Amino acid sequence: MINNDIKSIKEFTNKIHGWLTDREGEFLYKIAKKCSGQGVIVEIGSWKGKSTIWLGKGSIAGNNVKVYAIDPHTGSSEHKKSGKGVWTFEKFKENIKDAGVNDVIISIVETSEKAVKEWNIPVEFIFIDGAHEIEFVEKDFLLWFPHIIDGGIIAIHDTTSCFRYLLPGWPGPKKVAERFIFKSRNFKDVGLIDTITYGTKCKENSLKDKIKIKCVRFKKYVPDFIHLLLRNESKIPRPIKSIGKVLLKLI
Repeated sequence: MINNDIKSIKEFTNKIHGWLTDREGEFLYKIAKKCSGQGVIVEIGSWKGKSTIWLGKGSIAGNNVKVYAIDPHTGSSEHKKSGKGVWTFEKFKENIKDAGVNDVIISIVETSEKAVKEWNIPVEFIFIDGAHEIEFVEKDFLLWFPHIIDGGIIAIHDTTSCFRYLLPGWPGPKKVAERFIFKSRNFKDVGLIDTITYGTKCKENSLKDKIKIKCVRFKKYVPDFIHLLLRNESKIPRPIKSIGKVLLKLI
């Protein structure tokens, strides 16, 4: 039943423009499904609803926890620099309605910074995928972290390379994940799903947790290293290139 549900969501969301991989979508679905209702689900950066639908479907399959989708719907910094007006809210609403997740989605057409000013609801799961410049990703993390319950999960998109979909990752999310998740005492059960880094909030992690995090951190650098090699493929000796391709199959 779950596999059929996921298959139908993939078929639907693959028609929606966005940069979320199927594996990442399935991850969002499973975490949203597990949410107990001790807090709500928050998404920072919705674009046209691809990730929102995965979250909504997971919530409906679980405990119908509300999903707060926060996005000004005016596009990224690149759109604003180009001078071209962007307005994605109408398409977002259309996709959410067609997917049948209206009942659990609460749209907030604001920036993350403005939305958090009046926020007083515990958060059980937050997915950060807003503006990717480091100052914005860091601000999103620091503003929302206090609202996450102990045992709640935070996930940040575009933190590492993903070769299955030729996604290179972004410097801003990478640096924030490194500083505030991998090097923090307040996270355990840290993991990677394609370009997503995620972790469970805790008061203080144990030595065992820290060792596990170091292993995941090493794994995080492998795709970035291979990406660097492949960018300079013409200059790489054949044996090193072969090793890179073997590693690529293992991650």
